[in-house]
Amino acid sequence: MEIKIITENKKQFMDLLLLADESEVMIDKYLDRGDLFALYDGELKSICVVTRESSDLCELKNIATYEKWHGMGYGSKLVQLI
Repeated sequence: MEIKIITENKKQFMDLLLLADESEVMIDKYLDRGDLFALYDGELKSICVVTRESSDLCELKNIATYEKWHGMGYGSKLVQLI
């Protein structure tokens, strides 16, 4: 299992981001200013976006796992590891 921080071409994950947030307009509002983390276990399983709202506050804006991998703990593991 590997977690990568994605800094470029974040929109390549739009299909997965849209599973958790149905509005691409809303995703665009936080995607560029947020950190996108991708969890790979052989292949991409799950992603999340975290934004810094202030010096002492971060917010989990989006977390999604491909449907075929639901119930296997990938989303939980991603949040624990970041």
